[in-house]
Amino acid sequence: MDHGQARAFVDSWVTAWNAHDLEALLAHFADDVTFRSPVAAQLLGGDGVIRGKDGLRAYWTEGLRRIPDLRFEVVGHYVGVDCVVINYRNQKGGLVNEVLNFDGPLVVDGCGTYLGEDANPAGARA
Repeated sequence: MDHGQARAFVDSWVTAWNAHDLEALLAHFADDVTFRSPVAAQLLGGDGVIRGKDGLRAYWTEGLRRIPDLRFEVVGHYVGVDCVVINYRNQKGGLVNEVLNFDGPLVVDGCGTYLGEDANPAGARA
């Protein structure tokens, strides 16, 4: 992945999130994607591992329901051979990194990582 492709992906990703446009966001993910997040464990229970695009849709739908003011501001992004790390601030000002691994143009595996208590998306109200 080159820097231009990464920038285009990040711009599209943050635009979709801030518009709460899940279908535009999900278009970037493979049908059999795996995503790991401590926030997923909080919102949905279980081990925090989401499998498949339908699982992501369910997770993110619930997240937007519980966090209607969700908004991201990209701080930076980092490019690897077949991965991108997006560093951003969420609506609470918490720093988050998403590590997204690609197979061609689609994300096939990813994880959300949080700084300390920032993993609690709704301030312990979730």
